[in-house]
Amino acid sequence: MRIAQVAPLYESVPPRLYGGTERVVSWLTEELMRQGHDVTLFASGDSVTRARLVSVWDRALRLDERAPEGTSLHVLMLEEVCKREREFDVIHFHIDAVQLPLVRRLDVPCVMTMHGRLDIAGLAPLYREFSDLAFVAISDSQRGQLPEANWVATIHHGLPPDLISPRYEPGAYLAFLGRISPEKRVDRAIEISRRSGIPLKIAAKVDRVDREYFEDEIEPLIDGELVEYLGEMDDAGKAAFLRDALALLFPIDWPEPFGLVMIEAMAAGTPTVAFRRGSVAEVIDEGVTGCLVDTVDEAVRCLERVPVWDRRRCREIFEQRFTAERMAKDYCRVYERLARVAPRVIWPQSR
Repeated sequence: MRIAQVAPLYESVPPRLYGGTERVVSWLTEELMRQGHDVTLFASGDSVTRARLVSVWDRALRLDERAPEGTSLHVLMLEEVCKREREFDVIHFHIDAVQLPLVRRLDVPCVMTMHGRLDIAGLAPLYREFSDLAFVAISDSQRGQLPEANWVATIHHGLPPDLISPRYEPGAYLAFLGRISPEKRVDRAIEISRRSGIPLKIAAKVDRVDREYFEDEIEPLIDGELVEYLGEMDDAGKAAFLRDALALLFPIDWPEPFGLVMIEAMAAGTPTVAFRRGSVAEVIDEGVTGCLVDTVDEAVRCLERVPVWDRRRCREIFEQRFTAERMAKDYCRVYERLARVAPRVIWPQSR
């Protein structure tokens, strides 16, 4: 098939550092290419891909010292997509909602994967209006937050099996990986470390909006001995970081749409101790790839069992459920189904 992937411009594809959506778009794009599809990637100009790259801006916006205006550049990218629509059998958007009015007017099948949280005021009327368009959820938990959307599938993320090599001997520290913000609850991770006596290493970015929270609430808790802050980490560092850990801590306090770091840890053979929120119960197999908890007390008790868990089994479950190959095949089934639909766009009834 001739497939267009439309990525956000905030990070490159794949991202140099943090960036879940762009990382998934990269894995999907490269796997579709491997499976023989003709793929065009709309992304920032510093993206790296085997697909045909189309860009309207030369650098990922978050790392661009020029501080470009993001909405304008995404609109410009959408114009480029519209100009080329006849080149594709299907267009796959990963940029939330800005494209919705245009999609109704395109003559090619389109699908939108929603990557963020959807329990936000104002989304229900928007997706009720565009209920004729096709959306994919990344978890059933996320899907349940917005029943007004026309969900055509739930497709869990997947990553290349050779991206992270596993280690089958337990490591000596707890890992927190991702982003420091109130809903990610790194403070819980620090409390778990202190109460268990197991060192904690934090590899995470701090967005500008969360800088005050980090400096006031989290930084005073970091002693550099039991609790160590490593900063934001690239892919190579992240793989070793997860592989060498005793367990990943995922102490979230929000309806996580997926939680990519959980399957990255799984690929490394590292179990996850996760708070039971959002998609966590869909991703973690209780007692096999991790444990689900509701309190810090439960997390500390769970860590007593972690050293004897079968890390080989973690890797096996990853290979069964969360590879890029499985993800791409799931999306291809959606593409093929949409391509058979005629007419391609179902217009809402006149009011």
